[in-house]
Amino acid sequence: MICPFCANEATKVLDKREGDFGKVTRRRRECQKCGRRFTTFERAETLDLLIVKKDGKREIFDRAKLRSGIIKACEKRPVSAESIEKVIDEIEADLRKSSASEVPSKTVGEQVTKKLKKLDKVAYIRFASVYRQFADISDFENELAKLSKRFKK
Repeated sequence: MICPFCANEATKVLDKREGDFGKVTRRRRECQKCGRRFTTFERAETLDLLIVKKDGKREIFDRAKLRSGIIKACEKRPVSAESIEKVIDEIEADLRKSSASEVPSKTVGEQVTKKLKKLDKVAYIRFASVYRQFADISDFENELAKLSKRFKK
């Protein structure tokens, strides 16, 4: 690693820590020429994952956008931030495990609904109502009937 202060190539690692749940390695370094210290971060390079929308447009997978939708569904519900992050991590990992570089938005939506159904039934109904574009109260009633039928079993 080249020293950002004097451009010397000889540096020594003083400390190494894993961060961001093992996805990032942080290294504290010291230049052997000028003695100044600096920090470097190392993370695996991943290819951009493209989400194909219903209209055919493509956009880069945005973890923040996924988080925002899930948080809205879970608003005022007894769902911890850790649980939400776990769901997001699982969905992103599943998407990246597939060899496809393009994923239909329908796939993402279905994964979110599955995860929310297990996490919180009210959050699931909230998300499903937007995702599946419920038109009227009968759509809600039908989905609630399906849920209560499965819940009673």
